[in-house]
Amino acid sequence: MTPIELDGAVTLKHISKSYSDKVVVDNISLEVQAGEFFSMLGPSGCGKTTTLRMIGGFEQPDSGTIFIDDRDVTHTEPEERPLNTVFQHYSLFPHLNVQENIKFGLRFEKSSANGTKPAKQRVAEALELVQLNGFGERRVHQLSGGEQQRVALARALILEPSVLLLDEPLGALDAQLRARLQVELATLQRQIGITFIYVTHDQHEAFTMSDRIGVMRAGQLLQVGAPRELYEQPNSVEVAQFVGAANLIAGRVTARGVVEFAGEKFVAPASAPLGDGIMMIRPERIRIGAGTHKATIERVIFAGSSLRVSLKLGDVTINAEVPNDETSTSLHDGQETLIDVLPDAVRVLQPAN
Repeated sequence: MTPIELDGAVTLKHISKSYSDKVVVDNISLEVQAGEFFSMLGPSGCGKTTTLRMIGGFEQPDSGTIFIDDRDVTHTEPEERPLNTVFQHYSLFPHLNVQENIKFGLRFEKSSANGTKPAKQRVAEALELVQLNGFGERRVHQLSGGEQQRVALARALILEPSVLLLDEPLGALDAQLRARLQVELATLQRQIGITFIYVTHDQHEAFTMSDRIGVMRAGQLLQVGAPRELYEQPNSVEVAQFVGAANLIAGRVTARGVVEFAGEKFVAPASAPLGDGIMMIRPERIRIGAGTHKATIERVIFAGSSLRVSLKLGDVTINAEVPNDETSTSLHDGQETLIDVLPDAVRVLQPAN
C-alpha cells in the first residue's frame, strides 16, 4: 500500500455539543495537520469521544463547522467523508474469516485510486501492512486480541481514507500487548502517511505515539502541543495534573527569577509574573543530597528502575523520583538530607478557570 496522497487536514471551528442541559463539547477550535498523528487526551466524560464522533459524522454539532481537506463536512453523512473509524470494540463479523472481514468495506466503495486492483490483491496488501500474512483464512475466534485489533485496522485502511479516527482501540488489551502495539501503530502511521486522530485517557499511550496532543477537560480543549511541550510547559494546573506526576505548591514570585515556597527560595523562569501562583515541579527535577535546602525523607518507595521519595520541606510535602542506583541505595525513612531543584525546573501556573 503506497503512501496516501490526499490532504487529510482536519479543522474544527467553534464546535459545541450538548445533551439535554449538559454541555459535552464547549466551543472547541482545532487544526490537525495532514499526515499528523494527533491524540485527544483526557479523563472519561471530558468530551473527546464526542468530538471524534462529530468529526466522523456520527454526531452532529449544535454549532460550529468541521472541515476535512478544506471541504465543509459538518452536515455530510459518515460514508461521504474521506475517513474511516476503528473503535475500541472492533465489531468484526464472527461468521466471516479474516480476509472476508477486511474485504467487507469494499462493497461500499464508490471510487478509489486503486480501484483497478483486484480486491484479493488489496486484501493481501492490507494483511501485509498489519503483519498478518497467512491469517486470511482464520476465523475471528481463532485470533488473539492484538490480532483482532490488526484486522479491524486493516479493514479501515483498505479503503485508503485520508483520515483515520481511532477511539481507544487498544483499551481492551493487556498492558504488555498494548505497549507493543502502541509502537507498531505509530510506525504504521508514519509508513502510510494517513492522518490519525486518536482518542485515549492514557497519558503514556498518547506520549508514545503522537506528534501533537490536545488535552481536554469538561468539554474544553485546555492545551495543544507536542508531548515534551505539554510535559515541561503546561499552561495550567489542570494540564500539569493530568500530564504526568507533579508537585503543585502554593508560592509567590518575589523578584525577577525568584520564587518562594515552604520558606525557601528557588529559581523560576525570569518571565514569571510577580505575585502568588501555583508552583509546579516535576519529581525527577529534584536532586537529593545536594543543594542548600534542608528536608526530611518521609518515605522511600521502590519502583523498579527508580525510587520515589516523599520529602518534608518546611510544612510542605514534595515528591522526588531518583534513579535506582548505588547513589540512592542509602536513602531511608526519617533521614535528614539536603535537596535542590534543577535550574528553571519551577514553573508558575494558574488554574484553567
